Amino acid sequence: MEFTLEEIAQLLGGEIKGDGKVKVNAIAKIEEATSGSISFLSNPKYENYIYTTQASAVIVKKDFSPKSPVSAALILVEDPYSSFTSILEAYQQALISSKVGKEEPSFIGNKSTIGSNHYIGAFAYIGNNCTIGDNVKIFPQVYIGDNVTIGNNTTLYAGVKIYASCALGNHVTIQSGCVIGSDGFGFAPQADGTFKTIPQIGNVIIGNNVDIGANTVIDCATMGSTIIGNGVKVDNLIQIAHNVKVGKNTVIAAQSGISGSTTIGENCIIAGQVGIIGHLKIANKTTVAAQAGIGKSISKEGTTLLGSPAFEKLDSLKSFAIYRKLPTLQRRIEELEEKILNLSVIKEL
Repeated sequence: MEFTLEEIAQLLGGEIKGDGKVKVNAIAKIEEATSGSISFLSNPKYENYIYTTQASAVIVKKDFSPKSPVSAALILVEDPYSSFTSILEAYQQALISSKVGKEEPSFIGNKSTIGSNHYIGAFAYIGNNCTIGDNVKIFPQVYIGDNVTIGNNTTLYAGVKIYASCALGNHVTIQSGCVIGSDGFGFAPQADGTFKTIPQIGNVIIGNNVDIGANTVIDCATMGSTIIGNGVKVDNLIQIAHNVKVGKNTVIAAQSGISGSTTIGENCIIAGQVGIIGHLKIANKTTVAAQAGIGKSISKEGTTLLGSPAFEKLDSLKSFAIYRKLPTLQRRIEELEEKILNLSVIKEL
């Protein structure tokens, strides 16, 4: 694919400083770019590369003033990083949009409907009574169970598994290896020490504009629905258990786990390797630092939590400062004990 700088500047609402007829067909880092590619400069520490880059064009901030000659054409914008992200999105969308039609072998069940401009990759399986919207891209080896609903402009990459009766909104992207709607961890202890499996008969509902990373698992509800709200972004290798509710625009980083029936609020930030136990309520705009363990509900909005078990940021930092001093404090206590013992001996004498 090839675009002129005029087309790119129009997309970004930017101003061109150079030849707008120049064509680019690749996207690259500023330090690695070659002729025919476009890059960006956002962080000042990379400015030296703009004077040596081989890129045909570089996106820069409107107030950028070169200290030396620049051979690349410049596109002046308010926010170079966001603008470059927009180019990546447009490029990716163009690649995905080029995928159309139905490859063989693939299977579509009875009474299932698929909208226009779809793509169904080889060895994909779509069950009975499914409703799939327009511009949906289903890559090879995807499994979609019976009675599944998928909105418009949704992409399921290779190997995704969607269990029966789940519902996905519009503009959802699910990366390879994800499993949506698998059984929750439900087992009832018996008098003889064994465990009886509790049937999981609910589903998963995923809202609009949701992104889910590779090899993440979202379990179906025991009854009712596990719910992922609009705008949620979920990283790779995450476990979201049965009956969990994740509020809109919350982000969850890799290797985190959320136990059953917990409700995560809106606009929360959950960093990597966080563990959250079941049946909790986490307030809106909560931030949880990496490797924190959440063992109780959080009711105050905007709270930042650290540690395992986690508590509020300021208290956690104070506690950590004391923890680091424990070896020194131990030595001081031992010295004081020795002095006290010596005083006792002197007194006896």
